[in-house]
Amino acid sequence: FNPAMIGYVVLLISFPVQMTSWLPPHEIAVNIPGFIDAIQVIFSGHTTSGGDMNTLRLGIDGISQATPLDTFKTSVRAGHSVEEIMQYPIYSGILAGAGWQWVNLAWLAGGVWLLWQKAIRWHVPLSFLVTLALCATLGWLFSPDTLAAPQIHLLSGATMLGAFFILTDPVTASTTNRGRLIFGALAGLLVWMIRSFGGYPDGVAFAVLLANITVPLIDYYTRPRVYGHRKG
Repeated sequence: FNPAMIGYVVLLISFPVQMTSWLPPHEIAVNIPGFIDAIQVIFSGHTTSGGDMNTLRLGIDGISQATPLDTFKTSVRAGHSVEEIMQYPIYSGILAGAGWQWVNLAWLAGGVWLLWQKAIRWHVPLSFLVTLALCATLGWLFSPDTLAAPQIHLLSGATMLGAFFILTDPVTASTTNRGRLIFGALAGLLVWMIRSFGGYPDGVAFAVLLANITVPLIDYYTRPRVYGHRKG
């Protein structure tokens, strides 16, 4: 199993509220918080130097908020249509101020560089992204009012991070070329299913671990046939 994904999933299951909350600290000083201030914010919600909400607004560069996948799933469950959801500011424009798209494009650029350097093989990323895009397209065509469009799946969450930096782990992925294609396709299908019908907005971590379970079976049926044998 991928050790990083095991750690993330264990934390997500053990501390679901803390891992999925998007609440900013109550007070942050105008000055950049130090290590002690960060510890104070984590455990008490206040910094050692104090401050009020006005200093919070003036003293920070930005505030983290719910991801597009989280917003989409929450809004769909609230009865909003996809057409209404796509009018939210977080989805406004194509690459216009949408940081979540730029982040995934940056991961994609890094993945292409790894391919160019031959640090990873192309089979897993390609099959993963093609399967995810295909499933998302078919689902969106059949149920456009409840399922996200393909570009949401491809350019949000941990899609590109998973495709190029997690699924390509040589220890936990399949070891044959055909097996890598199957492994990536299975992970792409699982990501789409968890995002569309599961309880978590982004299912990359769970999909990776579930796909890891099948690796021995995939390798068993996709390993090349060996002809001949050693002399005794």
